[in-house]
Amino acid sequence: MKRLAVADRGSGDRGPGCGTDEAGGAAAVASRIPAPVPQATRRARRDLLVLLLLGACVLGAGIGLRDPWPADEPRYALVAKEMVETGEWLFPHRNGELYADKPPVFFWAIAACYLLTGSLRLAFLLPSLIAGLVTLAMVHDLARRLRGRRAALAAGLGLLFTVQFTLQARTAQIDMLLAMFTTLALYGLFRHLVSGPAWGWWATAFAAMGAGVITKGVGVLPVLALIPWAWARRGRWAGVARFPFPAWKAVLGSLALPAVIAAWAVPMLAAVAASGDPQLAAYRDNILFRQTATRYVAAWHHHRWFGYYLVQVVPWAWLPLSLTLPWLVPAWARRLRRRHGPHLILLGWVALVLVFFSVSPGKRGVYVIPALAGLVLAAAPLLPALVRAAGVRRAISSCAAVWSGVALAAAVAAPWLARVNPGRLEDLGVDPTVLVPPLALIGAAGLAGVLAWGRRRPVAVLIGTIALSWVVVGLWVNPLLNAGRYPASFMADVARRIGAGAGLGQLGWREQFALAADRPLVTFGYARRDLEAESREGAAWLLSGADRRLLVPSASLAPCFDRSLVDELGPRHGRTWYLAGADSVTPACLPSTAPIAPANRAAPREPARPEPGGGRRY
Repeated sequence: MKRLAVADRGSGDRGPGCGTDEAGGAAAVASRIPAPVPQATRRARRDLLVLLLLGACVLGAGIGLRDPWPADEPRYALVAKEMVETGEWLFPHRNGELYADKPPVFFWAIAACYLLTGSLRLAFLLPSLIAGLVTLAMVHDLARRLRGRRAALAAGLGLLFTVQFTLQARTAQIDMLLAMFTTLALYGLFRHLVSGPAWGWWATAFAAMGAGVITKGVGVLPVLALIPWAWARRGRWAGVARFPFPAWKAVLGSLALPAVIAAWAVPMLAAVAASGDPQLAAYRDNILFRQTATRYVAAWHHHRWFGYYLVQVVPWAWLPLSLTLPWLVPAWARRLRRRHGPHLILLGWVALVLVFFSVSPGKRGVYVIPALAGLVLAAAPLLPALVRAAGVRRAISSCAAVWSGVALAAAVAAPWLARVNPGRLEDLGVDPTVLVPPLALIGAAGLAGVLAWGRRRPVAVLIGTIALSWVVVGLWVNPLLNAGRYPASFMADVARRIGAGAGLGQLGWREQFALAADRPLVTFGYARRDLEAESREGAAWLLSGADRRLLVPSASLAPCFDRSLVDELGPRHGRTWYLAGADSVTPACLPSTAPIAPANRAAPREPARPEPGGGRRY
């Protein structure tokens, strides 16, 4: 493999000076004439443009056609919406409560898109789409510099059609933005360490890590690439640039990491110190310590065994790339035996990232998406030759057939499932038979492609099948499912029942209800564990004002609400909901009854404007 190409520097050869004014003037004029762009560079740029257009179609299909879906999307959209509406950008809130689970960068991105577009339905998915396209461009360019045009195409297509990458770029979760920053850091490190010196890229890499940290705490992961790089440099492995590495320059460039973090942390810490507010202090401690070190060392949820990622995540999440691992691993071993530095750095970094997340007891499949770019870059130089092997072609064709067969089987099973087990589909919000046509289209088109071209062009068939699937899901399936995944119709029905001027509260609330409500939603703490204490607060709020209604889940009816005097609204988001009025409050929760002290909230909460009866209106 070649070293990183020092390409597109944009300066022509000036030639030796002749020592005369005429020659000097001619040289000056010639120096201002742009150098001709090489044919290979023009082709690479055209490839990148086509890749980005294809990526925009696959990743962006359906944007604006659905609302934020649980579990995370409504939360992040609500936080961003409140940033714009309240002007409070330093401390994220959801329905007025401080939200200390994540740093603010992703919320800022959604809020900025909301300001630009004026539509939250459009804005909440734009940051992930943009991050996905930027990541695609960086991976394509880095692969081109490492190995050339064919490897760049393989890297771009391999990343675009990897299940986990596409899925994350099409959802409003933080991890796609994190992957963009970690990929930028990896890109900058390679530009400096493999083809350097390029100290500007060194500083850019650390600045990207700082941005990753204030996006999601693990943004510093690319620094692990320095371990295999140091080994390769010390052992004089091929493909790794050797140049003086003064400590002062290294330290100076790496200061970009704390500088970017400080741009957020210093104003936040200063505001907390100036406020004297214990809830803001709790927010500071939560975001700086509990959600970082404590969450990694002693995670309180998503506990998985050590081999979870290698055994349960990589095989499906990194499809179809994972299909080629039986052939890639021996090829990588040969490269490493030949002491090829870039492969050692990439594969060493991917392995260290997987080990890093495997050591923590708390694991989610999405955590390892930053490593995906490194794996694709390590595979890209080998894929063009690898896909000509008979075994790889059979595996790829089989993947397309199985993918299409699953879609077709789901289309056939949907009506049967609706008949035999309708209770399981109540919360779907739509008749499952409406999903038959899009699923049948995916399955039939994919199987037709396999039968017609599966042997001759298996890669094209698989890419076409996957691309068609994502486009159909975005433009057809998701709009059908939106009614069940987002409570717009549910909250519209509530609004009709209670009238325009009534106050509305909710026990056991979730962010999607606040987003869909047509009025301020009074709540009593997010995810409270003491349901009885919350019910008593809700009952007190109902009784303390005129024309109020309260949404109550079935688990919170007792002891404060008489089931015979509340209106059943039906199931929504895994719960059966009731609409309670003041007349439904039982004697056990009348004002003369001593109230139970509210339960401690899991997250700190901003002081709210009190309402009579203990409710909070935001």
